[in-house]
Parts: sequence; structure tokens; C-alpha cells
Amino acid sequence: MITRKKISQILSSYDQENLAICTLGSHSALNIFKGAKEEGFKTVCVCKENDKILYKKFPLADEILIVREFADILKPNFQKKLTQLNTILIPHGSFTAYLNTKQLTNSLFVPMFGNRQLLDWEADREKQKQWLSNAGLKLPKTFQKPEQINTLTIAKLPGAKGGKGYFLSNSPKSFRKKIKEMIRRGLLSRKDVRLIHLQEYVLGVNVYPHYFSSIINRDVEFLGVDKRYESAVDAIGRLPASEQLEIGINPTYTIVGNIPIMLRESLLPELIRIGESVVKVSNDIAPPGVIGPFCLETVITDNLDVYVFEISARIVAGTNVGIGISPYAYLRYGENMYMGRRIALEIKQAAKQKKLGEIVT
Repeated sequence: MITRKKISQILSSYDQENLAICTLGSHSALNIFKGAKEEGFKTVCVCKENDKILYKKFPLADEILIVREFADILKPNFQKKLTQLNTILIPHGSFTAYLNTKQLTNSLFVPMFGNRQLLDWEADREKQKQWLSNAGLKLPKTFQKPEQINTLTIAKLPGAKGGKGYFLSNSPKSFRKKIKEMIRRGLLSRKDVRLIHLQEYVLGVNVYPHYFSSIINRDVEFLGVDKRYESAVDAIGRLPASEQLEIGINPTYTIVGNIPIMLRESLLPELIRIGESVVKVSNDIAPPGVIGPFCLETVITDNLDVYVFEISARIVAGTNVGIGISPYAYLRYGENMYMGRRIALEIKQAAKQKKLGEIVT
């Protein structure tokens, strides 16, 4: 396992007056790069050849390093180049989607903003459940096997899959039927089936609050909220009910975008409390706990009960809706604050105060 002592040794070789912010060219990279540039950092983008057009069209990366696949970042020579550039890595969903947690915690020696141990808790559904339960949050029921399904249930895959392959079922028979259909449509593989996580589908509005746990300010900040725009579940409502029944479609939840939300103010105290509870528990399970951005995936019922069904222990793509215009970030910081810039500001302040070792792992 990569220790903080080892990361501190690597940091000691850095020119901390010339740090660079680096991430994979995917997910929320533009958000991260824009924030880094606004706080005066150099930026490094690790991306695939086919995606280079995006980072040329939005010229926020000072240097673009092309890889065949994202796992190439683990190669010793590539890591050496990144450390020679004084880079701090910013993890996002593509890190956990294309690199496994063992690689992130044992093989990637480039200093990373945040607590990489918590990425393992994020990727493991049982660990997530333990973390959120210990924080005293309301959680949907889970089922260990399809035969236990006795209510409307959502089937999910582990990791940051962007909702691809998710589906609903309300009985063991329904589950088996839909599995066959999802495999036929190429949305699931047979190998995926044994990894499926079964969770009660709580009826309510999906809300995704964004938080920032600041080590420098010793505070948990509430910076934004979004909802997801999902295909095909958001498209099926445009069809008449008779057509839905006739075609018998089984919608899935692949995310194609995000929509900002301004919540009723009376909901905010509870969302702030649960964010702080999550950070408090994280201090015990993986010291020093959450560092930087995280997101709780919630459902709010018609009784205004908040159920938490997942956590992302890093920046989420939903924060992209707040670039330059997040109302909650504005209320705290004034104009032009958003998650990418908030990350860069924390790194800038830590470097200035000689506390960089406290915010990277």
C-alpha cells in the first residue's frame, strides 16, 4: 500500500512554487482544468487520441499526454514524467471506472488530492453501506440475492458506470427476465450479473448534493445540487402509456447529462447535517477522512425524508453544472466559484501554508 510517508518523500522533491494540476481527460476534466487555470496553476491532461479534439477545442490544458488506455498512467516511466512536472492528480469517476482500487492504492505513486483509501470504500457496496449506516443516515433496503426481491428494486453495477446497465424489477421472475433482455441488448455481460447490487427503489425525487471537506478551513462546505438526465428512463415519459405497454420496453439509466437544482431552503439544514455526519465517520474508517469534494446520491420522498443510497468520495460530473454559476457556491464565495476552482483554491492555500502533505495521499 502506498503510504503517506512515501507521498511526502515524493512531494519533497517537487518545486512547490510551480505545481501542476493533472487529471484524466474525461468526466469532469474541463471543470478541473478551468478552476486550476483561474487559480494560476499549470495543467496537464492525460487523454486518449480520439478525445484530444475536446481539449484542443477548449484550450485549458497546458500539456496533453496521449495514452492508449488510461491504465498507462501506471507505467513507471509515465509516473516519472508526471512527478517531474510537479503534478498533483485530481481523481474523478474515470479513475475508479478504468483503474481498480488496488491499482490506485498500491501502484499509483503520483501525489493525489484527496484520500485515496476512501475510493475503495466508494467502490465496495458493503463498505459504503457500513459507512453511511454509521453516519446515522436513512438507507434503502438491500437484497443479497434475487430470490429475496419482494418490492420494486433497482439493480446496479459497482463503480462509476454512469448508470449503464441499471434496471428495475419487482420479483425474482421479473429480475431473471430483465437480465436476459439486458444481456441481449449488450447493456450487461454475463460476467456482470454476479456483481449486481440489489437495492430497494425508494419513490421520490433524486437529488445529488455536492460537498467540499476542507482540511485547511476545517469545514464541510455545501456547494451545489444537481439531478441526472438519464436515457432511456427520462425518454419513456414522452411516449403515451398505451405505446409503452405495447412495446414493453425495459428502460435503463445511462446518464447523458446533469441538470442544476435550487432546493427549497427548509431541506438544506438536513442535507448539511448528513454531509457533516459522513465526514465525521470517515475520520474513523480512513483517517484523515474525506479530503475535498464528495457527493451523496439521495432520494427525497413526499414526506421530505432524505434517503441516501450512494456516496462518491471525489468530484462528480454533476458539479459541471455549477461552472461559473453555482448558486450555493455564490452564496458562500461570491462570483465564479465552483468545484473545480474550489479544489485548486484548497491546493493553493495548502501550498502557501506548507500543508500540502495534509491534503494529498
